[in-house]
Amino acid sequence: MKARIWLPPLLLVLFLLGLWQLAASSGFLADVLGLEDFLVPAPSEIADVLWQDRDLIFDNAGTTLVEIAAGFGLALISGLAVAVAFRGSDLVRRAGYPLVVASQTIPVIVIAPVLVVWFGYGIWPKLLIISLICFFPITVNTLDGLRRVDPEAVRMMRSLDGSRMTIFRRVEVPTALPGVFTGARIAAAVAVIGAVFGEWAGSDKGLGHLILQDNAQLMTARMFASVFVLSLIAISLYALIGLLERAVVRWR
Repeated sequence: MKARIWLPPLLLVLFLLGLWQLAASSGFLADVLGLEDFLVPAPSEIADVLWQDRDLIFDNAGTTLVEIAAGFGLALISGLAVAVAFRGSDLVRRAGYPLVVASQTIPVIVIAPVLVVWFGYGIWPKLLIISLICFFPITVNTLDGLRRVDPEAVRMMRSLDGSRMTIFRRVEVPTALPGVFTGARIAAAVAVIGAVFGEWAGSDKGLGHLILQDNAQLMTARMFASVFVLSLIAISLYALIGLLERAVVRWR
């Protein structure tokens, strides 16, 4: 069963990498794009740079990973709190939900420099940018999960003199958990975008900062290597949350 799940995408990735390798190493891709050969590296060149500059790349990756983990945690706490508040009060939901939606209409690449001006070049601007991106899917999916509560189950708990907290803990939380994990998986996949934008706005370390440096020096192969590591971080976080969901939400 596991082979049936992983084998098709693995074969497709290998096929696409093979095409990329052939097109880049033969110079066909550079000719089509009208670029110099060194600007269109083959996967083998990217892998070589990834190994040769592994200390530099993974040192910067550690910084970005810390930012992602902290920003994601901040978004998770705030998103869950806001979703519970919206569920508990229609007035709060009607007043606050438009603001949650409006928070996603602000281009991150625009707000990032403003946050750097306000909070400096430390870690806080990156955390706020990552949280801004991750907050929306966590909040919306958690709220949708809370809305799926079976009214009959709630009435039964009330008939048994269940308190509001008991109903929340025994009925609403288990019903909402799948939505929480769905939002968390989406947030984990896009958290790297916030980290990169934050480092582009102002940073002296991290994969986003390294990509900016390599772009200025036309070190395309190392840029691709950094992008590969960023993708690996996002996929790993997504898979980790999926494993946690399987351990917690056993009834699905």
